[in-house]
Amino acid sequence: MVSAKDGGGNGDRWGLRLRKNAQWAGLLALSAAATLGLDAAGLPAAWLIGPMIAAIALGVGGATIRVPASGFTMAQAIIGCLVAHAVTSSILLSIAQNWPLMLGTVGLTVLVSGIVGWLFVRYGSLPGTTAAWGVSPGAASAMVAMAGDYGADVRLVAVMQYLRVVLVVLSASLVTHALTASSQGSAIPVAPVEALDLRGLAATLLVAAAGGWIGHRFRIPSGALLVPMVLGALVQTGAGVTLQLPHALLTITYTVIGWSIGLRFTREVLSHALRAVPQMLLSTGLMIALCSLSAWVLVTLLPTDPLTAFLATSPGGLDSVVVIALGSGVDLPLVLALQTLRLFVVVLSGPPLARLIARYA
Repeated sequence: MVSAKDGGGNGDRWGLRLRKNAQWAGLLALSAAATLGLDAAGLPAAWLIGPMIAAIALGVGGATIRVPASGFTMAQAIIGCLVAHAVTSSILLSIAQNWPLMLGTVGLTVLVSGIVGWLFVRYGSLPGTTAAWGVSPGAASAMVAMAGDYGADVRLVAVMQYLRVVLVVLSASLVTHALTASSQGSAIPVAPVEALDLRGLAATLLVAAAGGWIGHRFRIPSGALLVPMVLGALVQTGAGVTLQLPHALLTITYTVIGWSIGLRFTREVLSHALRAVPQMLLSTGLMIALCSLSAWVLVTLLPTDPLTAFLATSPGGLDSVVVIALGSGVDLPLVLALQTLRLFVVVLSGPPLARLIARYA
């Protein structure tokens, strides 16, 4: 009898393992198909949105697999290194030379997001903290990673943030196409391909592992992202080591984040999110329009072209905006400087701003 029970228990465990392996295989295949499809459509954030869509499909379908917490922590740490990687001497010099105007522009963007968030919480149907985090401008993956630490529903925040990313990418692509249509005959610079630097890659992995552990061990709010971000910036600017994040590493990182988010969706959560889509579209459109106004102010006060100003103030993710900026011949250091400065300001101001919006709206 004991042998039969043991055999039955082993059979159940093997069956469970086979079902989980089948779910992982299906998730991997569906993620690849969604990512390749979105990439073929020209969507810069395809390698992040594709896995999330695939994971949502499996999560709504009742999948039981989950990304380990340690994997999500490491993914946040890699994102922190990605932000730190954007801090270069030319960007710091550009910020130092024009810091009052840049800080004012960034402050205007954050103020705009605060107004939109207040309206969303006041007249929308989503919980206050969730709505406040969902409208934070830029740093979508960082906002999603941080939102759960402050009591927000990370699934709904993800829907709001990545819907905004898609809409901003589409609008930025259309504006870029419209403003560069007259100069199609000129040569357009392409992004340089970095040679594999084992020292830089090792430094990146060390900063991510150490910073992620410190943030988690000492229970620093969003420390898995913030500690590697600060530590990586110090290493890159002080130690003379350039952090390197190969495309394969970023692909794995954003896949892990997309899976971590998507597998948490259920049918109830998805139906709730779908009911709020009109509000999300309205809030994102309002934010894009108000940020375009700040771009106009930037053009009038700083000698720059409209496309550079639009991309610099666009409330999309740093990575997707840079992808568009690289092929458009704009003032890339200015775009990177404003986007990086806003990223730091948004990450640092996000928690208190979300609490204020949720409290007073």
